[in-house]
Amino acid sequence: MSGSASIGGLASGLDTVSIVNQLMQLEAVPQSRMQTRVSTEQRAVNAMQTLNSRLASLATTAADLAKPTAWSKLTATSSLKDVTVTVGASAAAGAFSVQVDRTALSHRLEHASAVGYDAPGTVPTSVRIDRLDGTVAQDLTTDGTLRGLVTAINDPANKTGLRATAVRVGADASGQDQFRLVVESVATGASSDFTLRDAADGTSPILGGASTRVGRDAQVTVGGGIVATSATNTFKDLVPGVDITLGAAATGLADIELKLDPAATIRSVKSAVDAINSVLTEIDSLTSYNPATKAKGMLAGDSSVRELRGRLLDTVFPTDGTSLSTLGIQTDKNGRLVLDEAKLSEAYKADPDAVQRRLTADGTGFLDRVAEVATAASDKATGTLTQAITGRTSTIERLNDGIEAWDLRLELRRTALTRQFTALETALSQMNSQSSWLAGQISSLASSSGS
Repeated sequence: MSGSASIGGLASGLDTVSIVNQLMQLEAVPQSRMQTRVSTEQRAVNAMQTLNSRLASLATTAADLAKPTAWSKLTATSSLKDVTVTVGASAAAGAFSVQVDRTALSHRLEHASAVGYDAPGTVPTSVRIDRLDGTVAQDLTTDGTLRGLVTAINDPANKTGLRATAVRVGADASGQDQFRLVVESVATGASSDFTLRDAADGTSPILGGASTRVGRDAQVTVGGGIVATSATNTFKDLVPGVDITLGAAATGLADIELKLDPAATIRSVKSAVDAINSVLTEIDSLTSYNPATKAKGMLAGDSSVRELRGRLLDTVFPTDGTSLSTLGIQTDKNGRLVLDEAKLSEAYKADPDAVQRRLTADGTGFLDRVAEVATAASDKATGTLTQAITGRTSTIERLNDGIEAWDLRLELRRTALTRQFTALETALSQMNSQSSWLAGQISSLASSSGS
């Protein structure tokens, strides 16, 4: 706004402030049009960004499903409930038997002497954990009580790899509760063995010595006589891509079967079809036009978006002239994809490799072509939709620069108009003053003549 003083209407009686404001409204019409276009362009950019996100998600979904690992979907069954099977991506269909010879056990010591839990001097103040695998022994400091030893063994900071429990076994003659110490390795396997001794001499047993349950590895026999062992009850990659886990009570012969899972494959294909239809629905909404109401979508005039819809639908028509309808995939009258899950399941069971090729083959497979179309539109650097967003964003920036320039131009125009009307009022005021003076002079002359 101008710093010039305004004396609107003082001499003329006109509301010059209102006149200036109305003139400024007319001057600001071009700027208002630019602001309206910025708002429209921004809504279009927002719509394109939403569509671009859907396309990027579709590209990822289709590309992932086109990978060979996505089709290695197997279900695993075991004839023993205590033998479970986990299938990885590298597993292949097949069957084999597993005889459970033994499960893995931890190393455990059950000490002979029963003592009071807080009775002092019942255990050494320094107890040595001697691991029998040749590693360096570990000395624990205690307060000379069973409680102190249990606490030291179980303290995470000591990282003993053991767990200790005091088990109440009765009371002595004076009625004091008596406890025996049980210590067990956290890990299972033959290498989990250890002893507890008085650290003072490194040889004397504590608490009257202990009976020992020796740790052991789990063992299974696969097929006719292939023996496998594991320090835990899980056999990693017992066969490529297949882990076998034994329950604590597992025993006997387990028949393992790995077979293709058509249901999982159908779910994957359906997820891709649903993602494509989601994009098509979004495009239809953005490019729609209702002749009756004249209502139209945000991108109704954008031919590139309509062309993108056509390219997505064209992916269902293989370039080799075959039809995906034999796999249950086709278009309906509304321009959407439909999936006949029963037909796809039947085709997959009959020839899974052929179905996989028709859906995933480089350049010709349905999912590969969907990924190609979606990526061509949404790629962060070269995508057609991405570039359109960039172009519209640049237009918005230019318009905002123009709007800012108009702010200065309008401010200068308001200052000029204000000065003009102020000058007018000043001139009229001076003229009114001169008119009053002249009238007074004439009146004086008339009076003089009459006398």
